[in-house]
Amino acid sequence: MTTFIEEFGAIWGGFLATLSLTALSGVLSLAIGTLLATMRVSPVGPLRTVGTAYVEIVRNTPLTLIFFGFVFVLPTLGIVPGLGFQTALLALTLYTSAFVCEALRSGVNSVGIGQAEAARSIGLTFGQTLSQVVLPQAWRTAIPPLISVLIALTKNTSVAAGFAYMELVAVQRTLMTKHPQDGLFIFFGIAVMYLAITIPLGILASRVEKKVAFAR
Repeated sequence: MTTFIEEFGAIWGGFLATLSLTALSGVLSLAIGTLLATMRVSPVGPLRTVGTAYVEIVRNTPLTLIFFGFVFVLPTLGIVPGLGFQTALLALTLYTSAFVCEALRSGVNSVGIGQAEAARSIGLTFGQTLSQVVLPQAWRTAIPPLISVLIALTKNTSVAAGFAYMELVAVQRTLMTKHPQDGLFIFFGIAVMYLAITIPLGILASRVEKKVAFAR
């Protein structure tokens, strides 16, 4: 316990690194995932094909392999994203956006088809129907599963520890090497720091889900 207190500065730095990576990649994933969901429900065939291919390929590829591609494969092609935060942000964003897309697409599918038909009957284009009628309702339905995706994203940031980014797991590994006698306290302390992020998200998901159910 004494070691945990003495090294709290390093642990707090890892916590902030994990939190910032989760927040930024989460925002970018929501934006890209929304675009992908729009492509997947688009009446334009090539857009649907591209969106579907992206989601199926990325969603079924291990996150570690995506990190590996950024660190070892892209440099051989002359593309150097850089180790640390940049690589972690790109890999997590591209990976998580596929899951955001599917969560949002399920929300779109939950909107009654009659509403889209009514919107088209009054002259709204596909884009107007999607942005003004379908997506607002889809977002409300998709919020609980989207929060689950963000919780998974928080835990997935631990993969960045193996690719030169000092988040919580990397800090834990360093401290356990430096203070092996206090490994148990360090382990549980780091676990608590993760719970400080994921538990509030879980509570938020539960409350939103109840409100959505009541609204229906």
